[in-house]
Amino acid sequence: MDEIHPPSQPKLLIVRLSSIGDIVLTTPIIRALNEQMPEAEIHFLVKKNFANVIENNPHIHKVHLYDSENVESTIEELKKENFDEIIDLQKTLRSRRLIRKLKVSSHTFNKHNFSKWLCIHLKMNGLPETHIVERYFEAVKFLNIHNDHKGLEFYIPENKGFDEDDLPMVFEDGFVVIVLAAQHFTKRIPISKVVEIGSILHKPIMLLGGSDVIEEGEQVVSKLGDKAYNGCGKYSLHESAAILQHADCVITGDTGLMHIAAALHKPIAAVFGATIPEYGYYPYMPNEREKFRNFEVCPLNCRPCSNYGSKKCKRKHFKCMNNISATEVAGWVNKF
Repeated sequence: MDEIHPPSQPKLLIVRLSSIGDIVLTTPIIRALNEQMPEAEIHFLVKKNFANVIENNPHIHKVHLYDSENVESTIEELKKENFDEIIDLQKTLRSRRLIRKLKVSSHTFNKHNFSKWLCIHLKMNGLPETHIVERYFEAVKFLNIHNDHKGLEFYIPENKGFDEDDLPMVFEDGFVVIVLAAQHFTKRIPISKVVEIGSILHKPIMLLGGSDVIEEGEQVVSKLGDKAYNGCGKYSLHESAAILQHADCVITGDTGLMHIAAALHKPIAAVFGATIPEYGYYPYMPNEREKFRNFEVCPLNCRPCSNYGSKKCKRKHFKCMNNISATEVAGWVNKF
């Protein structure tokens, strides 16, 4: 017979399989559960390739890895835990199927997908004026958990940090990070815009991103010379986070590193292209509103054009990014 956990000591499973930014955005829920229900045992289910985003979080008792190639083994492992409740912060067909097989009571939030559809296709914006983190808290309302408004968290292991002495000498008086990477092209700041912004900045620039944007980083360096350092493809996620921690300011598209920068309380110039802040994914810094600013081209009758961004601009002009004012972005960043 399965062990039955008493209600006074609930065993909870949070489901958020991907991706970097979305997982970081769950950290206020994790902290609130741990601090407001210290008797609860908190588990987290995530895809293996995103486990490093959450595995060092001290508020989690156990991290489970979702095996997309062998889902049944994942389900069998989770069944043995005998969870009392599941908090579904993924809310996709995949997460719903998994939860049905576990046969455990689950709770989720409103993704406002229909409102997003209206926004994209009919340009009717009926989205609530709330950040996605606030929406996530709908899923734990049944436990009387409230948002402490302390913001996001990201934990960098001591052995995975970054030595500031490894940076070029020109960085010793401070630097700005510009994030080149994004999962979708229409969320990436164009190279010509990065060069334009970089030429106005007072401080040197560290370029961050994965191996897929190394060439783009080299293009920036070829234009800006010693003022820019191409760190794309050179650093792990935790090393990149440590670099963000050292930076004076961060310029980024709608990316995972944007949310890590928010967790580290860094000033952020958030540049939005195909997506819009009203989706609820702008930097979450509830007590430090002065530390970030959203930059976007408004009005533009083709924005937003997708939920998550896409491989190319459907109109072929990419005005949502190309028309961003480099002077405004650099001017705001130079204040820091």
